Amino acid sequence: MTRVSVFRKEHFNAAHRLHNPEWDSETNIRVFGKCNNPNYHGHNYELHVKVSGEIDPKTGFVFDLKVLSDLIHEHILEVFDHKNLNLDLPYFKTLNPTAENICVVIYDILRAEIDHRFDLKIRLFETERNYVEYPE
Repeated sequence: MTRVSVFRKEHFNAAHRLHNPEWDSETNIRVFGKCNNPNYHGHNYELHVKVSGEIDPKTGFVFDLKVLSDLIHEHILEVFDHKNLNLDLPYFKTLNPTAENICVVIYDILRAEIDHRFDLKIRLFETERNYVEYPE
């Protein structure tokens, strides 16, 4: 069969602080710089969700993009948008909310909602020039 990928692009705004509680203040500032601001800082994240699979001969879809949009809105945007990731989301109570970790958390959330016959890839832009992707 023919495999095709479909993509959905969304965005959300969130604040965070990169901090390792096992390190002293000097080490945190040296490693994380401005991102260690004790008053947090924010990003306008851009999220790309890629779903790959075989085209369904009955619908012509790989994956219904309306369904994908609804999943992203319910499980990601409503949870992450306009939140302080460190304080408001249980995922980051003990996990440093780096772009890498945020990307993996989003993947895990959506992976649980999307049938495993489809491949899933998450690309998360923290800035226009910095982004992460999972799985690689």
